[in-house]
Amino acid sequence: MATVLIVGASRGIGRELARQYAADGARVIASHRRPEDAAALRALGARPLALDVLATAAPQVLGRQLEGEALDLAFLSAGLYGPRSAAPLAPTAAEFDAVMHTNVLAPMQLIAPLVPLLASGGGKLAVLSSKMGSIGQMRDGSGWLYRASKAALNAALRAASLELAAQGVICMALHPGWVRTDMGGAGADLDVVEAVASLRRVVAAANASHNGKFLNYNGEQLPW
Repeated sequence: MATVLIVGASRGIGRELARQYAADGARVIASHRRPEDAAALRALGARPLALDVLATAAPQVLGRQLEGEALDLAFLSAGLYGPRSAAPLAPTAAEFDAVMHTNVLAPMQLIAPLVPLLASGGGKLAVLSSKMGSIGQMRDGSGWLYRASKAALNAALRAASLELAAQGVICMALHPGWVRTDMGGAGADLDVVEAVASLRRVVAAANASHNGKFLNYNGEQLPW
């Protein structure tokens, strides 16, 4: 039985990842920030794990709660869009800190305690990125704070992949498509069930040749 950790499983793509992996028989550990989300995750068949990814002690808390575990997959899906303003309208300092801390600092802090849990069994590490973070495909300046945060996340994932390859950990950044969630909105292209099923196929098929890659939900490689 595979053991899967989903960080940021309270809603949206993270919640659906937890639901689908549990439904397929995986042992799912699903993090949540609000106490009221624990019961809903437990009802999906997941083990709830209370974690505030923005807390200074989050890496230590995660390490303590997962002590002795061996993970086949860790999926870091917590994210924040922030202001929808376009360049060159600057975000406030508070807006910048909220988005960058959630989308960049939190995953960078959580990767370290996850490494020994993934390396023990040749596990996979996936971060939920966005095509909006692709510099090579950027065609407009909308949501530029979110774009900057996902570009930074991609760089962090790529750097981690270069260090973790020797330990057998496969690291990848994933674009889920434009998904109908609270963040994506009702007019988005993809149903969350369809999007998550596609992401899971990409993760399942990933091997050492995919380490350090930026992958679309259909498996195509995206430019950084």
